[in-house]
Amino acid sequence: ETFGMVLVLALGDLHIPHRAPDLPPKFKSMLVPGKIQHIICTGNLCIKSSVPINIPLMAIFHAMLLPVCFFMGTDGLVMHYFEVAFAELWMDLKADYSTDYLLQEVHDYLKTICSDLQITQGEYDEETHYPETKTLTIGQFKLGVCHGHQVIPWGDLDSLAMLQRQLDVDILVTGHTHQFTAYKHEAGVVINPGSATGAYSSVTCDVNPSFVLMDIDATPVVVYVYELVDGEVKVDKIDFKKTTATTAH
Repeated sequence: ETFGMVLVLALGDLHIPHRAPDLPPKFKSMLVPGKIQHIICTGNLCIKSSVPINIPLMAIFHAMLLPVCFFMGTDGLVMHYFEVAFAELWMDLKADYSTDYLLQEVHDYLKTICSDLQITQGEYDEETHYPETKTLTIGQFKLGVCHGHQVIPWGDLDSLAMLQRQLDVDILVTGHTHQFTAYKHEAGVVINPGSATGAYSSVTCDVNPSFVLMDIDATPVVVYVYELVDGEVKVDKIDFKKTTATTAH
């Protein structure tokens, strides 16, 4: 029941289809139209696929490549180039694929859940019209969104705090690390919803699918974290109170 609630879905780093075929079915059964008022996506939805990709084989390929890239000191973007090359090779070798197989664009799917969809640009997204950062106001809270690959070092608390001050927001939502985090900083909150599909990252293949629902109708903000662990959805609840201090300096 959502009466009296303003629910904001935060998710990102889906990497469909190169790293994951789709959202977990248990997540899709929960994310139904009419329940959520706003959607924030940090990016890396990725592309429409014309053929089915062998996801398990891709994961094995990625696991073999990780130590090589680590030894060479390459970054995640180089890893992506290898992934695309693998996908193209797989398509060349697989002669019995269905040419009319099309994956529904994640953007369109999310719009079926809620029409108010805000997306920022991930480094692998083919769409170029998404902004690098985005700010919006919901109720009495100002939210900022950024994929996070631009934040150096990735996931660094001080660097994220600087971005939060630059955007002058109460709540900063970022991604890229594929790991859920949520913590208070100064007068605000920093949230990373993780990867909604459990897509592997450039540093680990062990990623649990996760997303965040925020009830920001009033203070405190209630953050619900949904994580798929061993086939079961686990939910944690975190409360954040808005203080009178400002995030600007």
